[in-house]
Amino acid sequence: MRIVVLAGGIGGARFLVGVRAYAQQTGAEVTAIVNVGDDVSMHGLRVCPDLDSVMYTLGGGADPERGWGREGETWAVKQELTAYGAEPTWFGLGDKDVATHLVRSTMLTAGYPLSAVTEALCTRWQPGVRLLPASDDRLETHAVVDLDGEQRAIHFQEWWVRHRGDVPTHRFVFVGAESAKPAAGVLDALAAADVVLLAPSNPVVSIAPILAVPDLREAVAGGPAPVVGVSPIIGGAPVRGMADRCLAVVDVPCTAAGVGGLYGARAGGGVLDGWLVDSTDADATVPGVTVRAVPLWMTDEEATAAMVRAALELA
Repeated sequence: MRIVVLAGGIGGARFLVGVRAYAQQTGAEVTAIVNVGDDVSMHGLRVCPDLDSVMYTLGGGADPERGWGREGETWAVKQELTAYGAEPTWFGLGDKDVATHLVRSTMLTAGYPLSAVTEALCTRWQPGVRLLPASDDRLETHAVVDLDGEQRAIHFQEWWVRHRGDVPTHRFVFVGAESAKPAAGVLDALAAADVVLLAPSNPVVSIAPILAVPDLREAVAGGPAPVVGVSPIIGGAPVRGMADRCLAVVDVPCTAAGVGGLYGARAGGGVLDGWLVDSTDADATVPGVTVRAVPLWMTDEEATAAMVRAALELA
């Protein structure tokens, strides 16, 4: 079986741990197509938060308490940048993390596409699944906000990290998406897939930027493989992160049914065939989509693998 997972952020990374466990038990092949909308240049370095979260988590190097960044991280570089007054001061790069960004930025400057750079970085981490960026092209999520008495667009990282989403927000814009092409290997993986899973990642700023790449969305929605999504909302609240604030911006209820409706049924122009929700949301319905309720808390690898098995059974 060939499984393709659309993922982003910590929720996507932890879900992929369960997908990998399932694959190891069954011999399935797994490809993760990862959000690049969070990517940003800081202090001359190209930072890819979602790719790195997935790579570190699957490679055993992520900080288990924070859920992001490296375990045993130190912050000497950040302290020195602060001493110089180098902006932005609100975004911290750990010392170990800086090494990853240095290698990535050097390779990108030399002309390698992000997909090739990601493959090279993964030779160290051995994540056990194939990691592909959604696009090798520039694709960044920006938020249109009211700030300092005017309406302007800021990078998603500034909205998320600096302001914690606590600023009047009108909409999110996926800069570059319309002209972006799927990264090398993405369309081949989707064409060969037996099933496509949408991880329980933030639907607005993790999965939506992936699907904003026109050819990629067409390959998911129009491909032969069934598409099953896993709800990131349990009992009316996000499992983690600020999906509730993002959903409010796009005027979608913070419920399992609301997110399922946001993705929509393939028959109606959306992407879903099946929608997996938590047992507490067993009454959720999504028009044109088969809904199944099972426990969705990713408490450990075994529980997450059971979620994955349920999603594949639904497919």
